[in-house]
Amino acid sequence: MQIRQSAEDYLEAILILSKQGPGVRSVDIASMLEVSKPSVSHAMKLLREDGYIAMDRYGTVTLLDKGAEIANRIYERHRVLTGMFESLGVSPEVAKEDACKIEHCLSQETFDKIKEHYLKMGGKI
Repeated sequence: MQIRQSAEDYLEAILILSKQGPGVRSVDIASMLEVSKPSVSHAMKLLREDGYIAMDRYGTVTLLDKGAEIANRIYERHRVLTGMFESLGVSPEVAKEDACKIEHCLSQETFDKIKEHYLKMGGKI
C-alpha cells in the first residue's frame, strides 16, 4: 500500500483529532497542520475517493479501516521516535519536529529495531 507523505500527515491528524473528541472537521485539520482550508478540502476529496476516509453531510471526517491502519502506523512511529529522541536528551519540540520528518521514510525493519530498543530501555508508547 503506497501513499504519499502528505496523505499520511492528514490521516494522522484525523486520528489525533478524533482522540480529542468526536466530530473532526476540515477546519480542525487545517489548524492542526497549519495549511489552508482549500488544501484540506482537496486532500479530503482525494482521501475520500481512495477509500481512506468518509465524510458525512455535515462535513465530519471519519477514518475508514484502511485509513485508520495507515494513521495508526504513522502515529505509532511518531510516538516511538519522539520518545526515543527525548530519551537521548533532545528537547520535546525538536524531538517532535524530527520525528515528523523521518516517520514516513524509515523502513519497517529499521523502525521495528528502534521500537524494540526503545521498549527495552523502558520507553512507553
